[in-house]
Amino acid sequence: MIYKYIKHISAALLAGMALAGCSDEWNEHYDASAVNDGTLWQAISSQSDLTHFASVVKACGYDVVLDGSQTYSVFAPTDATFSAAEADSLIAEFKRQQSAGTRPNDNTVVRQFLQNHIALYRHPVSSLTLDSITMMNNKYEVLTHTHLGNRQLLSSNALYDNGLLFTIDRKLDYFPNVFEYLGHDSELDSVYQFLNAYSVYEFDETKSVPGEIVDGQTVYLDSVSVLINPLLESFGLIDSEDSTYWMVCPTNDEWSRLLAEYEPYFNYPNNVARRDSMFRVGTRQAIIGGTIFSRTTNPDVAFRDSAVSTSAPSSLVRALMGNDYPYYTYFRPFDAGGVFYGTDDIVCSNGHVLKARDFRISKYETFLQTVKVEAEAIQSQDTIINAVEPLVVREVVSTNPFYGKVSGNTFVEVQPDPATAQVTVQYKIPNILSNVGYDIYAVFVPATAYDTLAVAETTRPNIVRTTLYWSDQNGREARRIYNKDLTTRPDVVDTVQLVSNYTFPTCSYGLADAAVKVAIRSNVRTNQTSTHSSTLRLDCLIVRPHREAE
Repeated sequence: MIYKYIKHISAALLAGMALAGCSDEWNEHYDASAVNDGTLWQAISSQSDLTHFASVVKACGYDVVLDGSQTYSVFAPTDATFSAAEADSLIAEFKRQQSAGTRPNDNTVVRQFLQNHIALYRHPVSSLTLDSITMMNNKYEVLTHTHLGNRQLLSSNALYDNGLLFTIDRKLDYFPNVFEYLGHDSELDSVYQFLNAYSVYEFDETKSVPGEIVDGQTVYLDSVSVLINPLLESFGLIDSEDSTYWMVCPTNDEWSRLLAEYEPYFNYPNNVARRDSMFRVGTRQAIIGGTIFSRTTNPDVAFRDSAVSTSAPSSLVRALMGNDYPYYTYFRPFDAGGVFYGTDDIVCSNGHVLKARDFRISKYETFLQTVKVEAEAIQSQDTIINAVEPLVVREVVSTNPFYGKVSGNTFVEVQPDPATAQVTVQYKIPNILSNVGYDIYAVFVPATAYDTLAVAETTRPNIVRTTLYWSDQNGREARRIYNKDLTTRPDVVDTVQLVSNYTFPTCSYGLADAAVKVAIRSNVRTNQTSTHSSTLRLDCLIVRPHREAE
């Protein structure tokens, strides 16, 4: 944390240095006569006390990098403390990973050793220096005129054509961030392999050395690429040294158990584009979603009471989605049975990994959610039969006894046309999982919710029937008709269970087109119109994962 603090104050300190720039001690770093002949690589390879470091540089191909036009500061451990055996071990590991097809910049020897001792640009030191510099692997190190981190500078400011060379008394320790640690721990590599599959290198113009312009295009003398991961950008930048994150990470055994449990939930119809990819990604994102926590949005005191993951929607979004439950938020996480309880706490450079051998984040708190569809939402209305269109939207005013008891204080009135017709209104239900039991409810509203003086014929009960539609495995529409008549209560906001514990064989989770549809029909017959109303007044539909009584 002190590194980040120093990083913020370093700009002010450097400004102070600039005011003292007339001093001979500072200006001597820029004296052209002090420039040594040759490149950094030529200097390293010729120094008798850097032979072990030089052997690793050459074996990994960084002799070419340090012999080029890009500018660097190199902090090289001397042979006195960095042994030939250590160098040979690193070279052997580099070659092993290289033979296995590891990309050069992903090779741990490059990232954890070489890039841990090299920084872009010149970073000269003087007695005024107190700075935080960024190494090539994006790690921060505090630089003074005597130390880099906790390593002593044995020599400083040796200026060559393409940068500065320092020597240090011992090699720098490598401190992994949260993302990097996942790749180091053999019990967590299942999670790492999934996340790292989205890592790509992207050209960084600001860090590259431009050359001539040929045919209108800049030709770069030295191109620099940076590692990015679009998936982490959506879940949380656990690979960034600039932020602090905690991550609950299931061990490989737990990962395998969760995959076996979740895979049946993502059985897409055969005609869905990229079906196999959606199946694979969906099951794995179901595990990862809700496991990452930004400490910026979870200060210490609040964190003890409730941990809000990076996947949690805001209260405004929850209201718009119609989800009343705070998904991806966990109460009393440190208590017995909490999501952090019983985990191994590993401190990383940018936070903590909480290794979970007993993964306690419930699917009912994350992706297995209740779906709520507002009846007045035009985009959710699929088919309307024998009714006046558009459907009439009614508002519950603040003086009405039912104010606050109707979702959003609005509902639709489905009026029959002609007056004796049996109306049907059908709604699209998004984000339904396969092989999950669902309970389906409709919330009916009394006529007096918008008209306290409603006449008798508008305050009679309804009789309703339900039909379900979905896509079968081959993508054809299937349906089930429920012939049981359900009678509503005309004097209350009445939540009626239409279907109990129904399992859809295919998944529509994340698809733009909702395959699952619920049709509600007013089944009042001609001989019942004196005692029942054919008009439907609907607040919303609720599709809730079925849970047996605990």
